[in-house]
Amino acid sequence: MKKFFSLIILCISIFSLAQVKVPFVGHRSFDILEGYSGTGTPHYYLDVKKNGDVHFGYVQVNQANGKETKEEVNAGKYAPNKVMKVQFKKYDETFFVKFDKNKILMTDEKGNIQNLDGCCSARESVDKETCTCESELYE
Repeated sequence: MKKFFSLIILCISIFSLAQVKVPFVGHRSFDILEGYSGTGTPHYYLDVKKNGDVHFGYVQVNQANGKETKEEVNAGKYAPNKVMKVQFKKYDETFFVKFDKNKILMTDEKGNIQNLDGCCSARESVDKETCTCESELYE
């Protein structure tokens, strides 16, 4: 019985010391969806913690009155190639993403990369009907 408890304590210690391999630690901004005039384009960001927790957020400034709206949500632990569900409550906005050290991609629930007209810049939209929903991650 004593060996059994020792084994359990050893396993718990190993799991608690296991480090999550994250692509980076810190704050990165991204712009997957191109903004249009009106209430202001939200500036999205993600923040990866040392423990692997991933927080997504945005800051939006209303062009007319200067009012700032912010929200940040915890999307769970990072895992390579994991589809993360980001669900903002203020504007009832939900999207799915995957990211690595340099890039973030908007996907569906199964991880298929989205191609939408809202992902095109003004220059690209002249040439294409849809564009790949991806962005570099900016420090």
